[in-house]
Amino acid sequence: MAFKGHPAEAARVRQWTRGRLTHDDAPAIANELFIAILGSRTERRPDVIEMTISTAGSRARISATGYRPLPVLQIHGPGALIVNQLSHSSGVSIDGSGLWAQLRPEVAK
Repeated sequence: MAFKGHPAEAARVRQWTRGRLTHDDAPAIANELFIAILGSRTERRPDVIEMTISTAGSRARISATGYRPLPVLQIHGPGALIVNQLSHSSGVSIDGSGLWAQLRPEVAK
């Protein structure tokens, strides 16, 4: 699902995630991934951020992708600590323009 690259869209991201996964931490994880891609500098914000939810059996993965490689601070910033604590595993896309988090299998939808 494509979301506008604007901070106000974070609420829509959380709502969209909540409607697709029953995992209690899924909206918070999606929010942190979205905010990390959004970044803190207005001139570097992507116009569109693509959010994806993939499921396989008891696993669920949330990913957020922009259109250019992310600066190190966006990859390893404070939000990364939150994502790491709430998810089973997380990482950066091969091209460096996206982030993903896999939810703990025992509680994923």
